[in-house]
Amino acid sequence: MTTGRYARLDDRGIVAVSGAEAAHFLQGLQTANIDRVVETGAGFGALLTPQGKILFDFLVAHRDGTFFFDLPKASAADFARRLGFYKLRAKVDIAPRPDLAVVVGWGAPAPGLAAEATIADPRHGALGWRAYAGAVPDALAGYETTDAAAWHAHRIGLGVPEAGQDFDYGEVFPHDVDMDCLAGLDFKKGCYVGQEVVSRMQHRSTARRRVVLASATDALPIAGTEITAGGKAVGTLGSSAGTSGLALVRLDRAKAAMDAGAPIVAAGVALELTLPAFASFSWPSEADGE
Repeated sequence: MTTGRYARLDDRGIVAVSGAEAAHFLQGLQTANIDRVVETGAGFGALLTPQGKILFDFLVAHRDGTFFFDLPKASAADFARRLGFYKLRAKVDIAPRPDLAVVVGWGAPAPGLAAEATIADPRHGALGWRAYAGAVPDALAGYETTDAAAWHAHRIGLGVPEAGQDFDYGEVFPHDVDMDCLAGLDFKKGCYVGQEVVSRMQHRSTARRRVVLASATDALPIAGTEITAGGKAVGTLGSSAGTSGLALVRLDRAKAAMDAGAPIVAAGVALELTLPAFASFSWPSEADGE
């Protein structure tokens, strides 16, 4: 009996980082706690600008001394180059791994797939598992073969945003895209590039934009469509699957519209905005709408 689904994500790529000083090198650069990644085998994080905006976000797996960074394939070469800028004399090897495919599965425990690494997705328990494999069989016992669209529908239903689908690199802070709620930020690990800005946003609760769930009775417009209420911009629509999607919105403006009973629309389609179940944030108690 089929109890799970799996798909190959051809838009994802792998960069491997290894060497005697790899863990120390990575710990001081990005948001994930590498000590924790070594301990558990997986993590979620981002490399930021000094101003705290996301340059790259990724899942990272650890196995036998090698860290496997899973990120959009179009960004993999740039990510490897950026790490090289910081390398200096560190004993670290950085290598794109185009030979490895990214496989995702959900709805059942991970099968015994021959892979460099297999991890539980650290962002959300219901997302399932990911494997980084050189060869992907046409069928896995207990699993139905599906495609990337089905995977993204699953992800969207849980409210989990992804780069290239819901936001662009260089334009958002980690809090904007809910990384603090999805195990993507460690506030006790110490310094990394952009850490001061991220910590300030956390402790002062200054994140005004967030990714939330968007739903409608009609199919949602394309990603990037502006969301408005009462003629004012509220945010931008992200990825969608039919009538369900994600949206990056100003919480105060959206709350003001809801309190006033003003329709929230994207390209003429009326939207209902709700917080994802994992959210540690809430709608503002007082919305200024400005």
